[in-house]
Amino acid sequence: MIRQSLRLSLCLLLSLGAGAQIISKTTNVGPEVSVGMEGFDITTHNLWELGDGQYRSPLESPTGSVSKLDLQAPTKARREYDKGYQLLMQKKLQGAVDHLALATKLYPSFVAAHNALGSAYLSLNQNEQARSEFARSITLDSHLPTAFLNLACAQLALKEFPAAEESIRKASAMAPLDLHLLTALAYGEFMNHNYQGAIATAQQIHAGKHLGSAKVHLYAAAAWQAQSNLAKAQEELQTFLREDPKSPSATRVVQMLQDLKDAPVHSADSAPDSSVTITYTAVPGENSSGPARLPENFRKLMQESKENAQIAEAEADADCPNCAAGTPANSGATAASHHNSSPANSSPYTLRASTDEVAVFFAATDHGKSVTNLIGKDVAIRDDRRAPAAITGFLNESELPLRLGIVIDTSTSVTDRFKFEQDSAVGFLKKVVTGKSDLAFVIGVANSVLLVQDFTEDENLLSHAIDQLTPAGGTSLWDAVAFAADKLASRPETQPVARILVVLSDGEDNSSAVTLKEAIHRAQRGEVAVYAISTRAAVDDSIGNSLVAERALKTLAQLTGGTAFAPGSVTKLNGSLVDLQQVIRSRYLISYKPSQFKRDGQYRSIEIRAQKDGHKLRVYARKGYFASSTSTRED
Repeated sequence: MIRQSLRLSLCLLLSLGAGAQIISKTTNVGPEVSVGMEGFDITTHNLWELGDGQYRSPLESPTGSVSKLDLQAPTKARREYDKGYQLLMQKKLQGAVDHLALATKLYPSFVAAHNALGSAYLSLNQNEQARSEFARSITLDSHLPTAFLNLACAQLALKEFPAAEESIRKASAMAPLDLHLLTALAYGEFMNHNYQGAIATAQQIHAGKHLGSAKVHLYAAAAWQAQSNLAKAQEELQTFLREDPKSPSATRVVQMLQDLKDAPVHSADSAPDSSVTITYTAVPGENSSGPARLPENFRKLMQESKENAQIAEAEADADCPNCAAGTPANSGATAASHHNSSPANSSPYTLRASTDEVAVFFAATDHGKSVTNLIGKDVAIRDDRRAPAAITGFLNESELPLRLGIVIDTSTSVTDRFKFEQDSAVGFLKKVVTGKSDLAFVIGVANSVLLVQDFTEDENLLSHAIDQLTPAGGTSLWDAVAFAADKLASRPETQPVARILVVLSDGEDNSSAVTLKEAIHRAQRGEVAVYAISTRAAVDDSIGNSLVAERALKTLAQLTGGTAFAPGSVTKLNGSLVDLQQVIRSRYLISYKPSQFKRDGQYRSIEIRAQKDGHKLRVYARKGYFASSTSTRED
């Protein structure tokens, strides 16, 4: 099977999964790295031993990411590829090369075969040929992070350290939530003598949830050691032991700490010995003793129960916002001036010290139809059940630059309707991203979150990115929503902008580290309205999982001031996207000064009412904000 190739797609030396790669014992790139300094060594020892097989990159999965080109491979080429792959797994390298080379000859656009052939060459120490094959796979399809990581392996083998670091950086940028790729980046930075970069990446990993990534502290320790800062190196090693005390390398690290303790102290001006010795240690075989696979019906029941609990948690938080744990900045929106940009490390809802002004986006519909001609007198607002002291601004969002993120579910559950969804999404973007200042990005989400196109106004780039997506694997939907919301909120802006996130998914989430509640909070803090379109076909109401999934999407949209659409069939999807297009371009921004405002950190409710020509309209907006307890001045 073509998707088996992805088992060969993670870097050969960075412990991204013990069974994912094949390396010969003669390869000159391997997982043991020793950095010598006068008096002692810090040795990362065997990187394959440093990882925990329980925590593997989602990209390691045979369905982690797939090239669209490979789905078009002719039968004869697929047959040669399968033979070559099996020989590669058996470490019969020359035979593998013969069959894989023939597969690429029969079908030159065979991305998986080029990657597998590169792996075989790398195992034979034919590093330049390996680099060539990996580069060819990237030329064919530049949307697969694993291909860039493979290329980095060959570049490391050729001691092209700056190029290797850059290749890993590109891979990590495409899969920004993959901790294994970030760990690989720290390693690449270290090998390139970018010691401060390796330390910064380790700190970035350590700042979030990072189960299974303790080994990054060993790279940081080596980086500190290379700069003669033994105290910091010791701290990193101690952190490693705290996070992974049962690691096979724990004994070795304890010895390193003893060596550090006994080592003579050097001045900061002394030049470190930065010599690096790379040796190879054989990759352990595939672990076949993993947990037993649960029956499908039982797995679905567990998944449904989990999603129900997350929905209840999010809805309870909305009903009682002051009951939420944490500081206001972590619990919901605070009031904001709409002139502020939204830095990633703070809440965008901070009050201007001089004016105490709140800005709220909202949309209005009349019997399901968007209302596009509201004026200020059509709208009434209540802040903490009081009329505002003054209305300071009223804008139609069509007057604002658009910042649009689109998250497309690429899990196997959408396979039968995926092509139609792609075409619909492309058409939607072409109709929505029309202004000179409009920008959009595209994220594909399966087991991992892939940023296939960063912010751009180029419709062709956006369309091409969507077209390259292929369905494979599970769904980390809430991870994708949280990441996309942060991305929209953290982009510096010099003027008010409309931040919109569109999610096309069946609503099932089975792989996220982030909960639905956390994803909602991230969108609320960034004033990102989420519009969710269910791609699930209409089913009998007795099938609970579909109802739970759609309810999750509805909760996500409603609590962020957006709307959920449930077309019920593929053929009606375009109609929902047309409706969404109207809603996005008919949103409004109203700003005001609250009456009797107090900086007490408490939650203040917002209620917006609108009517037109005597008709009461339905309004979609966030429900409130937290009043910041501290003054924040604009720069």
